[in-house]
Amino acid sequence: MSMVSELQELGADVNDAMQRFMNNASLYERMLGKLPATVNDKPVMEFIEAGDIKTAIENAHTLKGVMGNLSVTPLYKAYTEITNLLREDKPEEAKRVLEECLPIQEQVMTCIENNK
Repeated sequence: MSMVSELQELGADVNDAMQRFMNNASLYERMLGKLPATVNDKPVMEFIEAGDIKTAIENAHTLKGVMGNLSVTPLYKAYTEITNLLREDKPEEAKRVLEECLPIQEQVMTCIENNK
């Protein structure tokens, strides 16, 4: 199964992404290849747990934007909700949403890593 097909099965809107990337599949795949490093560089959970909500918001907002640009829809929706909950000073609710989305995020990262 191709990376694009696998990502579609995981909920990514590849058709939307292809429009955004002017139907340049290699560019889209190159940008997807950078996603695991971005996710690793922008942790959210550790900052929530440390009480550094400002950094957690910044990282969640960055990941929301990246997921949106790459049309990884389930993670875009999750990070949108996480960002909003953190801004509303609801870190425990944000943590719950993050815990729920981490398995999908791990599947997406594994798919990308396996197809580099």
